[in-house]
Amino acid sequence: YGGNENELMTITAAIEKGSQHPLASAIMRKAEENGSDFNDVMVEDFQSITGKGVKAKVNNEMYYVGSPALFEELHGSIESDRKQKITEMQIQGKTVMVLGTKKEILSLIAVADEIRETSKEVIGKLNNIGIETVMLTGDNQRTATAIGKQIGVSDIRADLLPEDKLNFIKELREKHQSVGMVGDGVNDAPALAASTVGVAMGGAGTDTALETADIALMSDDLSRLPYTIKLSRKALAIIKQNITFSLAIKLVALLLVMPGWLTLWIAIFADMGATLLVTLNSLRLLKIKE
Repeated sequence: YGGNENELMTITAAIEKGSQHPLASAIMRKAEENGSDFNDVMVEDFQSITGKGVKAKVNNEMYYVGSPALFEELHGSIESDRKQKITEMQIQGKTVMVLGTKKEILSLIAVADEIRETSKEVIGKLNNIGIETVMLTGDNQRTATAIGKQIGVSDIRADLLPEDKLNFIKELREKHQSVGMVGDGVNDAPALAASTVGVAMGGAGTDTALETADIALMSDDLSRLPYTIKLSRKALAIIKQNITFSLAIKLVALLLVMPGWLTLWIAIFADMGATLLVTLNSLRLLKIKE
């Protein structure tokens, strides 16, 4: 809207260089493709506006890069033609980022989240094994609904700030016994910490998310998730079997003491036999394949 498109993209990329958000990476990649020298741009007073965007000074002018909601707060409202353009892009499943100052909007950048090939299959598998899937996103409702429907998520929650994600996980924990959270960003860290099991995306994840989570998927492959759950459930079942079996053998040995039937060999068999059988039972976990 104001100024040269490449120039505006360079300013946006220079500001976003200070952010760890996945959308920032997308903008920087696009700027690099356009041959932009955004690394040479002097950026001062960079500040993150939690869940809404970032702001920084370039050439002594304060710029804001963030969601349309951020600019509605800054300007009071967004012009109807621009608002319509934003809505159109959101319905298509695109995330709209806005570059502007306190006075005006300079450009709109639409970023489309590519759905991983495995996502739909993974969500289907999770739903099949009785797990309720919920999508928590800071993105707007229209984009979230478009993407959530494509992958088959049972519940979609959008326009969430980090504290909203945290509160939702707390609510879920009150209703359900176990809640697992998968995330990769700084905004996900509080919710990852509050969940029963936090799973971070290892390669794409920020340091904060990795530090907070209990499990890291190092290959960034969500298809390992249903397998991990299946393996964990089986491991838990085998642990319970082993404890029950060990206690039962000890109880039988104890009962044999009363009439004086417990010989040394029976005692050794009860002890070593239990150890061997418990080990063999545990080896059944090796049979679990994806």
